[in-house]
Amino acid sequence: MLTQPMPADAVEPARKQLRAAAEDLDDQRVAALVLDLAAEAGVAAAWEQVCLPLLAMLGGDGAAEIAVEHALAEGIRVGLDVFRREPGRPLPADGVLLAGAEQETHCLGLHALAAALRERGRGCLHLGPALPWTALAGAVARVRPRVVVVWSQSPATGRAHRLVRLRKDFPGVRLHAAGPGWIEPVAPLSARLTSLAEATAACLTRRGDLEHKRYEPVPYRNTLT
Repeated sequence: MLTQPMPADAVEPARKQLRAAAEDLDDQRVAALVLDLAAEAGVAAAWEQVCLPLLAMLGGDGAAEIAVEHALAEGIRVGLDVFRREPGRPLPADGVLLAGAEQETHCLGLHALAAALRERGRGCLHLGPALPWTALAGAVARVRPRVVVVWSQSPATGRAHRLVRLRKDFPGVRLHAAGPGWIEPVAPLSARLTSLAEATAACLTRRGDLEHKRYEPVPYRNTLT
């Protein structure tokens, strides 16, 4: 494990604080709380034990709750992006590229992964949501990363055949599918990431460490959404 779980008696108060800030539509306070929580408990614990459950609780029913959900999501995004970031002093990217699938606009999980990598002293090239497949291929050809993580939140954007094509075009790149949108079987050419800890470890692992490792299909646990 990259970080230890939060104590059970600390989880609920943290969720209540975040929810109260979101209900006040105070995304800046949400961001500050997420930043403090990540610093104290670690990015993985903050994301999987506090942020994800709260996001799941808000179904976006009605205009008021939709606004609360947006305030929460925006605050979480900002808090994660600020964590361990020093403008003008880039961390070593170490060949990791993150991007949302074409037309995919929800990529909070990638912000969590980028924050987790910075926590480990590593950076990444994060190209954000809704990157066209042609643009992603062009970026891979230009920067030649060793690891690419593509995020899909919705089945409408989770096109596994696109991953297969990308992998064939760049056989030296380790390609990973992340997010709940990949309902099509992900070919053995691509490994599916099912948790933030797993995604962080996959991005940090060197090729030599994979010589005797084989990725097996696992049920999606919905902890990286």
